[in-house]
Amino acid sequence: MATSTTHFMHQFHSQNEDETTENHNGDVVARRPRGRPPGSKNKPKPPVIITRESANTLCAHILEVGGGSDVFESVAMYARKRQRGICIMSGSGIVTNVSLRQPAAAGAVVTLHGRFEILSLSGSFLPPPAPPGATSLTIFLAGGQGQVVGGNVVGELVAAGPVMMIAASFTNMAYERLPLDEEEEKATTGANSSGANPPPPSLPFFSLPNGVQLPPAAGDGWGGSPAARSGY
Repeated sequence: MATSTTHFMHQFHSQNEDETTENHNGDVVARRPRGRPPGSKNKPKPPVIITRESANTLCAHILEVGGGSDVFESVAMYARKRQRGICIMSGSGIVTNVSLRQPAAAGAVVTLHGRFEILSLSGSFLPPPAPPGATSLTIFLAGGQGQVVGGNVVGELVAAGPVMMIAASFTNMAYERLPLDEEEEKATTGANSSGANPPPPSLPFFSLPNGVQLPPAAGDGWGGSPAARSGY
């Protein structure tokens, strides 16, 4: 019994020595206990939940247009109702009754009858108040005899069957007129060198009221043709 008591007192004395020490003046100074306090654990971090989509987010889509529908009008209506810009990157399927403007024949519109397979499809669709000419669709088709024809869609583009398109949509876009004026470049460079915030070089389309169009500068205009399809 005496041996057990002596062993316990020795352990208690050793523990007290770990927790206390003496300084040069002989005063007892409490030491910080070693290790982690009992019951402490790494607390789990709360999950990050995004409840709102960023205005600069680019979303990928697979768009399907059913047979008998106009491909151009279907995508244009989708852009208007969703108030999103649509960029068509590729497409596949069979179309009929195609109206194209070919670069070789200036101002001439060619109407093709019959069934044609889509080889390439690309374009952009911007909802109002986008400027004229910002919406366009370019297509290249293969006929039954192996002929290849292409141009800008200015009339019907009817799907003879399901037409599949790979597209990207966005909500935040800006209009910039190039090339930049020398005065504007100098002003931007000076603002950047002084550390001040430069003036915004762009004008968001979607911040304009509905129905308001951006007027072209004097002597300048948009790249759209007056005979272009008036989808917007």
